Amino acid sequence: MNARPAPRSIADYLDQLHHCLQGADPALLQDAAYDAEEYLRAEVAAHKDKSEADVLELIASTYGAPDEVAAAYLDTEAKVKAALRTPNRRPNVAARGVWARFFGVFTDPRAYMSLFFMFLALATGIIYFTIAVVGISLSAGLAVLIIGVPFFLIFIALTRVMSLAEGRIVEGLLGERMPRRPQHPSATMPFWQRIGDMLKDTRTWTTLAYFVLMLPLGIVYFVVAVLGMSLGAAFTVASTIGFANLLGFTSGDIKILEGHIEPQWFAEQIASPLGLGLALVAGVLLVTLTLHFARFVGSCHGKFAKLMLVAR
Repeated sequence: MNARPAPRSIADYLDQLHHCLQGADPALLQDAAYDAEEYLRAEVAAHKDKSEADVLELIASTYGAPDEVAAAYLDTEAKVKAALRTPNRRPNVAARGVWARFFGVFTDPRAYMSLFFMFLALATGIIYFTIAVVGISLSAGLAVLIIGVPFFLIFIALTRVMSLAEGRIVEGLLGERMPRRPQHPSATMPFWQRIGDMLKDTRTWTTLAYFVLMLPLGIVYFVVAVLGMSLGAAFTVASTIGFANLLGFTSGDIKILEGHIEPQWFAEQIASPLGLGLALVAGVLLVTLTLHFARFVGSCHGKFAKLMLVAR
């Protein structure tokens, strides 16, 4: 195997690190590149009396060569994933049949975390949409003025900070690996070239698109979660109270429905044991299906967030 030559510059070191991490998770690659560049630039700045190549040669014995750093990141990532992985009970559930798999969602923590994300998405969607639309509008309006460029840079910097925050929410609630470090800003690149690269960076526009889309997605997520859980809980609780009344465990007249529902025969059917049983089944099914849908949304939205927010 032909060994790659020792890196003679920070850019060369980062290129080799990218090559060694080829095929790895893009979020892991972004974190590794940020950490390496931050450390390398700090060491070069601390040894102003030495050339960049000499500093890199010295660092190779402390921080590590690109292939060693890449191997350390991959090994750590595997250990963290194994430690955070939810215990897999699917083989046992599958052995018990279809119904066990269907109702097994009640024991899946990801279903509840995804459900919470669906409730939270409306609030975050409003915030993201407002900042994105106002920022884009003001950037376009101020483009002809001298303050237009610094305002746009501040706006883009804010969106990247927000994307990191959203990534932490997505990783914490949905389990999708997201970046924990931003992309390192190049200190040696000329100012106008940095602006041009920012405009040409696909992630700049996909991040803005994600923030705009989060409002309609958040509305859909919130409405489905609220309707599914509230209707399911209402059917379940009402039918349980109705059965308790029929059995004499509680004092109450379930025929109170007859004064509020027309026609009267329909109200009587609802208050009957058969009607209450159907309502109980409908309530349990609604809650179960909502949890299944929440888990599906969590899986899909996590992949969507990574596609839109992570640099490739």
